[in-house]
Amino acid sequence: MLPNLGSFAMRLLSKRQLKELVLYSPQHIQRLENDNRFPKRVRLGNGVRARVGWIESEVLDWLQKRIDARDKPTDAS
Repeated sequence: MLPNLGSFAMRLLSKRQLKELVLYSPQHIQRLENDNRFPKRVRLGNGVRARVGWIESEVLDWLQKRIDARDKPTDAS
């Protein structure tokens, strides 16, 4: 059961949209998912060839964490 999302519209990203946004190969995305270091895909059907998508907000949060880490001051001493 989905939580009450109010006016929030959940959007799924296709493999092509994900690749344009993240710039990683599908194989690297799979490795990161397997290591729990990237948001898990949502399987939209049954079987090996079923369509999949990624929840856009989760991917954007993942990207934002990388941006935040980049912008953190580092100890240069």
